[in-house]
Amino acid sequence: MLDYRVHTFLAVYRSRSFTQAARELHITQPAVSQHIRHLERHYGARLFEKTTRGAEPTEAGRMLYRALSVMENDEERLCAELRAGAQGADATPLHLGCTRTVADYAVPRILAQRAAARPAKPICMRVGNTAELLALMDTGEVDCALVEGSFDRTAFDFAVFSREPFIAVASPELAERLRAGGARGIEGLLGARLILREVGSGTRDILERNLAAHDLGTADFAGVIELASIPAILACVEAGAGISFLYRIAAERELAAGALVDVTPRDFTIEHDFSLVWQRGSIYADSYRALLRAWRKVAEAGAAR
Repeated sequence: MLDYRVHTFLAVYRSRSFTQAARELHITQPAVSQHIRHLERHYGARLFEKTTRGAEPTEAGRMLYRALSVMENDEERLCAELRAGAQGADATPLHLGCTRTVADYAVPRILAQRAAARPAKPICMRVGNTAELLALMDTGEVDCALVEGSFDRTAFDFAVFSREPFIAVASPELAERLRAGGARGIEGLLGARLILREVGSGTRDILERNLAAHDLGTADFAGVIELASIPAILACVEAGAGISFLYRIAAERELAAGALVDVTPRDFTIEHDFSLVWQRGSIYADSYRALLRAWRKVAEAGAAR
């Protein structure tokens, strides 16, 4: 069981306010200050600086938060497992986060095959972009997440699930017009409207970082449409509204049917990992790695058929 002063520290850190933390924990503000002073004496470092914006964590405070938030989340999950065991329940659910491409195109076949093979641990799935899921892991609302976006590897540990091609797609008619334009490389696509995901999504982050490597940005295209739905993006591209960059797994059906064409330039060949991510230092790390190994076997068996 974590010391009650640890919970006070975490509340202050998250709210950036001694007053808000006191209100949240139903204690007085002087008690909050006392708890923080005790921790500062114990660790020999100042944890917060009072500013006009509130209680800003020091570097020591940020380091302590990374460690204690993992302990808090692990303890809550451990308590849930112990209570479930005492009540005769089979297992507590795994709270899994998935980015939209993973949730729509990779996870369903895995979960379906796993369920058909044998009863599996219950899973409660949350869908969001990479930034949203990392924030949910930080607060313990998600245990681990399958993401395609970038993440802070000092705060999160990971194991690779698969390596996926990242491609550009267009309707057959637009692809023909782009080819007729004669330009080669990524510059040959700039005359088209770009249809892309919202800020914070892993798909957009990967696109923007690779465009930057060519001294380009999304504003260099003829126009931009931003959509938070992959099926909506695919429908717009199929209708000739523009081009999009996404994982091949998301467009496999449309590519096979000829409704979309792969127009990826030779100088823009990209592959990126889908990774299972969890808080670094979690006592459940081995469990997450074992789970991912089982999922990989299911995915490989499905691909071999």
